[in-house]
Amino acid sequence: MLRTVLMAFLMVASTSFAADPGALVTYSKQGKFEDVRDDLKLAIESKGLVIDYQSYLNRMLERTGKDVGSAQPIYLDAQAFVFCSASLSRRTMEADPLNAAMCPYAMVVFATAREPGKVHVAYRRPWRPDGSAASKAALKEVEKLLDSIARQAAGQK
Repeated sequence: MLRTVLMAFLMVASTSFAADPGALVTYSKQGKFEDVRDDLKLAIESKGLVIDYQSYLNRMLERTGKDVGSAQPIYLDAQAFVFCSASLSRRTMEADPLNAAMCPYAMVVFATAREPGKVHVAYRRPWRPDGSAASKAALKEVEKLLDSIARQAAGQK
């Protein structure tokens, strides 16, 4: 009996994981970090959205590197922008209150120390393997918004 239950669980789990489209989406562009960063800000604001917070990831890593035993440079620069869409967030949370965990949205822009001329724009896909059809549809709309912003910033409209 236990074996049957375990096998059923593994089959359902593997189906859920197989349907996972991947957690991160990234677009890249040759250019200057500052230019792509500014393009990302403009792309967010052009959708009528307000950036609530700008995080300087690279500065934090540089500041704390010695404290954690590694001063190896990872990025030329890396920043994150946090923002939300009142209308999309309301729809996602009306569809399923647990979708509050998907808000606010965050997008990062970075250039690595190894490839300083290649700038990346990335976001976490707002996706859940569970939830109702309404929840999945609402989260898909958020993903469309994030993807259009990332593509615009990376010059891949």
